[in-house]
Amino acid sequence: MAEQLLSAFESSLDKTNVILKEIESAYGWPKDQRNQSYAALRTVLHLLRDRMPVQESVEFAQQLPVLVRGIYFDGWQPENVPIKLNRDDFLYEVRQGFPYDVEGGAQRVVQVVLDTLRRHVTQGEWQDVKSTMPKDLRQLIP
Repeated sequence: MAEQLLSAFESSLDKTNVILKEIESAYGWPKDQRNQSYAALRTVLHLLRDRMPVQESVEFAQQLPVLVRGIYFDGWQPENVPIKLNRDDFLYEVRQGFPYDVEGGAQRVVQVVLDTLRRHVTQGEWQDVKSTMPKDLRQLIP
């Protein structure tokens, strides 16, 4: 039993590292900037999560690696969602949660993270997530 738990944890850690490396690769960041890729992932995940209805948020989370799912649900208050955010508000919140100055600004951060996440969930689930967003915010979602 302990071996299975360790294997599941290692698998989740490997999958999480793949996601972080894909974000870093999109920016050309070295691994020593892992704090930036983590901050980008965490910020966008939390804003996406808080913008979705509870049921859709849970269904989306089920497709994430366990470690990323933990990041996703950290601090979640389902009784307060979905939070109404338009595109400008969403990007403003990204700038608040991601304190790094990067090329392309908050919009590029959102695009990189969402493009990365899209590769790690089913197309059907991704379309469900996208359909829960208001029209102006949907334009940011690949």
